[in-house]
Amino acid sequence: MKIETIGVEDWLNVWEKSATYDIAQSTISSMTMGEILALDGRAGATFYEQLDREKMNYGWIEGSPEFKDQVSRLYETDIDPDCILQTNGTTGANLLALMALVEPGDHVIAEYPTYQPLYEIPRTLGAEVEYWHLREENGWQPRIDELERMVRPDTKLICINNASNPLGTVLDRDTLKRVAAIARSVGAYVLSDEVYLPLEDTDRFVSMIDLYDKAVVTNSISKTYSVPGARVGWTVSNRELADRFRVYRDYTMICCGEFNDRLATYVLSHRDKILARNRAIIARNRAIVQEWIDGEPRVHWQAPKGVSVAYIQWDIPVDDETFCIELLEKEGVLLVPGSRFDLPGGARLGYCASEPILREGLARLSRALRQFD
Repeated sequence: MKIETIGVEDWLNVWEKSATYDIAQSTISSMTMGEILALDGRAGATFYEQLDREKMNYGWIEGSPEFKDQVSRLYETDIDPDCILQTNGTTGANLLALMALVEPGDHVIAEYPTYQPLYEIPRTLGAEVEYWHLREENGWQPRIDELERMVRPDTKLICINNASNPLGTVLDRDTLKRVAAIARSVGAYVLSDEVYLPLEDTDRFVSMIDLYDKAVVTNSISKTYSVPGARVGWTVSNRELADRFRVYRDYTMICCGEFNDRLATYVLSHRDKILARNRAIIARNRAIVQEWIDGEPRVHWQAPKGVSVAYIQWDIPVDDETFCIELLEKEGVLLVPGSRFDLPGGARLGYCASEPILREGLARLSRALRQFD
């Protein structure tokens, strides 16, 4: 099977370790182990007390009951534990769902531009993939009437990334209700990658699993919960789909392991503290970037709505990859060129980096831009 390289991952694989000022990532300032252990107010004693009782074997294949209980609390719907499957991050969750759902000749509609696997994997599996475009003139929102026109009686699946990577587009509750209604009209599934949870205006957001019985939701503790190092994600679906996923899951992984399961459970059990920390980071850092953009004549953005991903656009006479390589080599600053998301003329900005890294990275970015004045 031949599959296209994931543009953003290929870029980071090559350049990430060369950076001094990494303002390219989409995680909200990854926590240190010390910060994680401090969450319980006992220097991690509750985590280690649990861990010390466990043998370091495979552990719970699909995720421990405690893990599934914490995941179920993230949703409004009462979720059957058997409908929650632990995965290798959201990347593994998406792969699992798409392998199980998509067959050659299927009609798939995918939000675009966004995280590449959500449309590239279906295409590689032989599906006919059409794009539901996020439109700059519409505030990087899609148009629901376009989706209504695109859907067909044979549409198998609609893929969305809510919020979108790298644009930060959030589809609100009303939009998602309409997506669910459109999918229901033809019996299509909806795969909703929800790894970028909005941390403001939360009353306007709802998980697709709470709206539609043929939804598949994927998520992890990597982005909103600031622990990508654990590599723990999950799928939530109805029971029929979960049973189908189980078969494919056995081919792609055994388990996440005892340590990762316990760590993810501990992190989710303290999510209120993590989310409070991360709301503060988003608000502070977004204000820092907005002030910088207000004084930077060559750059503009549509400010992200409480999520950790952002896309900046610039007015310079060179292509974005050339500029980003020069920026890294001369200034030590890492960005992901927009062309890696089919969005040339800008870059993904990891504005939720630590404040000192963000401020210095932006100052050096401005210095690099001055060559075009």
